[in-house]
Amino acid sequence: MSGAAFASRGDLEEKTVSFTRLGDRAWAYTAEGDPNTGVVVGDDGVMVIDTQATPAMAEDVIRRIRGVTGKPIRHVVLSHYHAVRVLGASAYGAEHIIASRGTWDLIVERGRQDMDSEIQRFPRLFRGVETVPGLTWPTLVFEGAMTLWMGGLEVRVAHLGRGHTKGDTVVWLPEDRILFSGDLVESGATPYAGDAYLADWPATLDAIEALEPATLVPGRGDALTTPERVRDGVAGTRAFVTDLLNVAKDGVAKGRDLKRVFDDAHAAMTPKYGDWVIYEHCMPFDVSRAFDEAGGVRDPRIWTAERDLDMWRALQG
Repeated sequence: MSGAAFASRGDLEEKTVSFTRLGDRAWAYTAEGDPNTGVVVGDDGVMVIDTQATPAMAEDVIRRIRGVTGKPIRHVVLSHYHAVRVLGASAYGAEHIIASRGTWDLIVERGRQDMDSEIQRFPRLFRGVETVPGLTWPTLVFEGAMTLWMGGLEVRVAHLGRGHTKGDTVVWLPEDRILFSGDLVESGATPYAGDAYLADWPATLDAIEALEPATLVPGRGDALTTPERVRDGVAGTRAFVTDLLNVAKDGVAKGRDLKRVFDDAHAAMTPKYGDWVIYEHCMPFDVSRAFDEAGGVRDPRIWTAERDLDMWRALQG
């Protein structure tokens, strides 16, 4: 386990970016476990799903988009409210920034605290933080689901249920059976559960599976380009969040404190998940939320820069 500094603060090595073509109209921008971005090219413009952490980082996404199309970037979709997903939005100059009502509410409630918290946690991803003009505010907010037509291309944007956050949003191309899941699904990367609804998450994964995607772009990790790989990615995410909550429930039932539950969870889960990307970074945040949820705290507490440090020192010191 790491010492007093966040595990992510030692992650300073640049990642190799891949821009993977998923079909005639979709691409995945991935970088060895860093946050992913999705790209959809319709008849009349481009949609970007998740923006990178800063406008400076978004410029590389734009450069790769311009390598495949000159069409204008008309839509940006936020899969959820976390700063590493949304603060690059201004670079795209999109007509609409789309988010669920749950994501809008979370930006209002805790967007500023999350921004300060994540900048502190991820120095490499926020190396261009001076290019961030402030919080990203959606211009188009939906309830439940909405359908866009990008010329003749049908694009469904939907909130299928709570999981990673209460506002999680997926983008679904029904004709091509391609799904962009945000952090509801990870591939070879540790689910971050600090703002999660762990008991709800498996049912939301069921709703994803019910769509029967042939290809899925997770929040982190390589694009899953066959139905078998999609099933494996969903199953791995489901197993992690289920194991996490079960360890916390067991510890709370036995009257154990947070530090003991963290130690128990780390010991139980490391053999199975310890080689996943950002495992050591996520586990203290994940166990903290699981401990709260198992103890009856319904909604995730707000992470501030100060709370981050207090928690990390208590569990990792």
